[in-house]
Amino acid sequence: MVKIHCLGGVGTVTGSCFLVETLGGSKFLVDCGMFQGPRQIEELNRLPWGFDPGSVERLFLTHAHIDHSGRIPKLVRDGFKGPIIASKPTLELCEIMLLDSAHLQEMDALWRTKKNKRQGKAPAEPLYTQEDALRSTKLFSPHEKDQIITFGDGSKARLRRAGHILGATILEIWFGTTIEDKIKIVFSGDLGRRDQLLIEDPAEIFDADYLFLESTYGNRDHKGFEESKQELLEAIQYAIGNREKVLIPAFAVERTQELLYILSEFKRKKEIPDIPVYLDSPLAIKATEIFRKNKAFYDKETMAMVERGIDPLDMPNLHFTVSTKESMEINESPGPAIVIAGNGMCTGGRIRHHLKHNLWKRGVSLVIVGYQAKGTTGREIVDGAKYVRIFGEKVAVAARVFTIGGFSAHAGQKEILDWITHFESRPTIYITHGEQEVSEVLKAKIEETFGLQVFVPKLGDKLILKPRAKAPEIEAPKERLRDSRAALLNILLDMEKEIHRLRKTAESKGPSEEFSEEVLDRFGYLLEELKEMGL
Repeated sequence: MVKIHCLGGVGTVTGSCFLVETLGGSKFLVDCGMFQGPRQIEELNRLPWGFDPGSVERLFLTHAHIDHSGRIPKLVRDGFKGPIIASKPTLELCEIMLLDSAHLQEMDALWRTKKNKRQGKAPAEPLYTQEDALRSTKLFSPHEKDQIITFGDGSKARLRRAGHILGATILEIWFGTTIEDKIKIVFSGDLGRRDQLLIEDPAEIFDADYLFLESTYGNRDHKGFEESKQELLEAIQYAIGNREKVLIPAFAVERTQELLYILSEFKRKKEIPDIPVYLDSPLAIKATEIFRKNKAFYDKETMAMVERGIDPLDMPNLHFTVSTKESMEINESPGPAIVIAGNGMCTGGRIRHHLKHNLWKRGVSLVIVGYQAKGTTGREIVDGAKYVRIFGEKVAVAARVFTIGGFSAHAGQKEILDWITHFESRPTIYITHGEQEVSEVLKAKIEETFGLQVFVPKLGDKLILKPRAKAPEIEAPKERLRDSRAALLNILLDMEKEIHRLRKTAESKGPSEEFSEEVLDRFGYLLEELKEMGL
């Protein structure tokens, strides 16, 4: 039996955090994200944990985004001392993101303290400090994808590629050592899309008893990628034609690098003139350098470009504006330019300064390329607000707004359903990481399509997951041996069928490398079954 306490990332797309506890008393966390959005949502970050952080043995981190990693420094400050297990790129990205988040926490506390003093109130405390963030990085424990990690009372885990962003992983966990108590749980993390730029497709998972499945876009599909590229090109040409700027609020990790990739392609094909492109985010600049260092995690198409001497993240007239002075000069310079700035939901960062100077101008293009949570400035604009408040000032929305959904790093509804088709077992599914109404739509769709048992947990729910297999009756040693041989024969027959199926697939797909990788992934899973049976 396994207990899972839903502490975030349910009923919302932020604050992802699950406490897992085994019957033997072993405890670990899957993600420890920050709640983001309006002030009342952010206050959830300051509530008591509901457990003793010092009693948690380890933390599995699916990827570096702040809604999955952002409370780690607070967890460490409050007593957590175990390893933080993730892929190498995830931990490299996480280091810069947590330090950036800590700096923002300190600046916010300083601003609140000044305001409190004028009202005779006590000073404000940051959620955590840069020192807390640095202490967290000492616990980082990088692991290779597809490597079996043993821990606790005989449990095992494995990180599989999730697409989504550089280094993002799906988490497979096996509990129990006998057929009577064996449970397999899969956490999808944030599931990426097939044929995404830069990174490999999500791995196919074949088996689980329980699946915790994200649902960010569970109620709809994305626009086509080529169609979205044309929309971006139209937005750029509109602003250029008006001698104005293109503003793109973008998340520092993955979305920014995809935009650089596309803009670089536009310039190589001479589809846009050689106007300045400003990457106006110190965090995104650091993240881009990490992407360049981790080319081993690129997909085959991107590696082919690199081998031809093309840097997909570079182009003529690309400017990295690190200092505040350089950022301010962007709005002082006339003429068209493309400005990519954080943050992606327009709730903070340098994009708000650019909105203050440009949002009220006709002829400006505002390009929304990422998810906009309820209560954020970006969501207000997408929903058609005529005015928004920026730094306490009412600013008119006169710019032309382009909402482009095809660049999302999250799987859409059809892509989620396609990913589920690979499960040969019939897992019970818990829908997570989505707004309540979106999760309910995906729940109904999965039930209709697959006939599976699906639940949408709520914040604070405690789930008790039991083994799916029935305990066998006591048998004589010969009977057990015969059944073991039968089980082995069935698995070998499965392997034979898989070889036949994959060969047929390879004939239609072409490259033998893809066939070999799929064979290895599939037989790795079957070999794990053999090991678990002691055969």
